[in-house]
Amino acid sequence: MTTTDTGLAGTLLERRYRVDSPIARGGMSSVYRGADTRLDRPVAIKIMDPRFADDRSFVERFEREARSAAKLHHPNVVTVHDQGVDENHVFLVMELVDGGTLRDLLEERGRLDVPLTLTIAEQILAALAAAHNAGLVHRDVKPENVLIGRTGTPPTGVVKVADFGLVRAVASAGTTSSSIILGTVAYLAPEQVTTGLAAERGDVYSAGIVLYEMLTGQAPYTGDTAISVAYRHVNDDVPAPSTVTPGVPPVLDDLVRRATRRDPEARPADAETFLRELRQIRAALGIAPVPIPVPGKPDPVPDAERTVPAFAPVAVTSPVAGPSGTRAMPRGMTTPPPTFTPPPPPPPEEPQPEGGAKRPALIWSLAAIALVLFGVGIWWVTAGPTSVSSTSIPQVAGMDKASAAKTLSDAGFTAKFTQQRNNTVAAGLAVRTDPTAGTGAVRGSAVTVVLSSGRPTVPDISTSTSLTQAETAIIAAELIPQHDATTDEFSSTVANGNVIRVDPGPGTQLDVNAPVTIVVSKGQPPRPVPNVVGLSHDQAFAQLQQAGFQPFDAGSEFSGDVPAGAVTKTSPAANSTVSDGSMRVGVFTNNAVQVPSVIGHTIQDAAQLLQQAGLQADFKGGQDGGGGGHGRDRGGFGFVVGQDPNPGDMVKKGSKVTLKTFP
Repeated sequence: MTTTDTGLAGTLLERRYRVDSPIARGGMSSVYRGADTRLDRPVAIKIMDPRFADDRSFVERFEREARSAAKLHHPNVVTVHDQGVDENHVFLVMELVDGGTLRDLLEERGRLDVPLTLTIAEQILAALAAAHNAGLVHRDVKPENVLIGRTGTPPTGVVKVADFGLVRAVASAGTTSSSIILGTVAYLAPEQVTTGLAAERGDVYSAGIVLYEMLTGQAPYTGDTAISVAYRHVNDDVPAPSTVTPGVPPVLDDLVRRATRRDPEARPADAETFLRELRQIRAALGIAPVPIPVPGKPDPVPDAERTVPAFAPVAVTSPVAGPSGTRAMPRGMTTPPPTFTPPPPPPPEEPQPEGGAKRPALIWSLAAIALVLFGVGIWWVTAGPTSVSSTSIPQVAGMDKASAAKTLSDAGFTAKFTQQRNNTVAAGLAVRTDPTAGTGAVRGSAVTVVLSSGRPTVPDISTSTSLTQAETAIIAAELIPQHDATTDEFSSTVANGNVIRVDPGPGTQLDVNAPVTIVVSKGQPPRPVPNVVGLSHDQAFAQLQQAGFQPFDAGSEFSGDVPAGAVTKTSPAANSTVSDGSMRVGVFTNNAVQVPSVIGHTIQDAAQLLQQAGLQADFKGGQDGGGGGHGRDRGGFGFVVGQDPNPGDMVKKGSKVTLKTFP
């Protein structure tokens, strides 16, 4: 590979991947639009900084993580095609997503409405669930890694999550150490800050922060430094989105807060669990998925302040007023560093006008006041709240409502109560508090007590309930509806599409999220169509209606087996069963003509009778009595002495009847 510029545009990696225009650049990697010249397809190429190529541990980890990511085949995951090392460049070849990022969409629209938020979150969690099921943890979930590409006609958006496992690869490099935190501070789970632990519940936390940001248009924590933001993750609870965006449903508030608990064990276990809960909430709210708008194409080289590309190390003193790129910072600094800057020394003595001699004294006085205020601030952070206005929240789990309220009141707190179903705690007793017991809080503040409402009960679902209504009621009871169309049944009493029964039955107590099977009616049971072939039209209709069917005229056809005007067949056929819920039966009738007897009639009368029956007279060896004879003058005298077909035979309308005449 030959490099003509540091941007690498126009070069060929491993004699296969052509590097074209840049898409994003950062301190540790750059992403380019490119092409796979062997397969003639567009690709995205992420090229890591050249310094990583010399780090064997990084290259090995990079290759392992790339292979793991390449095993993920999911519509919401950016596909990894290939990875390699060309001279001093480590690169990753990925699916090219034409569109923008969730960050672009948030910058265009601010906060998103609830239906769009749920639609995007569902696709993000589906991607993470696929990764978690494959044993892969993302470690850097953020809007910049959530791509929104165009699909379909007209184009709509589809979510694609990118950069699985790359933080772990960078963390293995010799350029970092165990004392360095890698990640995006606005989305870091507390355990990633304090211990470096990155597991499925860490991805859940980050996805919860992204969900919060979509609902509010802003990240929950901001600060002057990366360390101050990380401190908030470790020491503060993420607020409910409705405190910023009034009108957010309480169930969504609760979901965001549970996903972002500081205690990992209090969060959903993985993305699949998180996804299941989000879908239950969406169904309970009656919100259907909506089209995802595709953001405008971002600047080919984004402004570093607007989009900090993945893995760009930022000094901990750089401004981080909002969400930013992946950061490297010392672990353990979970207390915000002092921000006081001493005043500058006084200027050299210069001749001054009258009264100017007082200025140095004034400056030093202000400096002394600032130092005193700074000291008071340090005392307030380290000792003040704990010793004067803060105390630990007492343990009230297992208490009834009155006892819990008194215990909290005695400790100086105001109790607020909410209810939640619980498998083990009896109804009416406290399950936990929010903030959790043992957490320090300011006296006089409100503490939410979660009271158990007991185990959920299967709701009473009548036979007039539709499948959608039944699923909504079961989800509202914190149970999981299950419906398999292959097990639905016919019913003579329950309308097609309504619920026949649920299993377990109504009133049964179950554990939270236990399954409830729904059996739906397929309508009337199949019944055989009566055999009405040979009956007259009216007789056939009456018999079919008596059997519960809805007959209709389906047309006519010729048949020599039944009388003219009689029924030749039905659709569905006689004795077949109807099982599609429709009771309509088509009736076909015979359009044949019965040949009248004209033997003994005059030639003129015979021709007229046949014409009235819809037939034609064909004379053989006699006069033409108006029907077109042969060999004799029209108007001659004669009688019919024979005919073919015979009287009573069934023939098609318009057929010829050959007549033999005498003399």
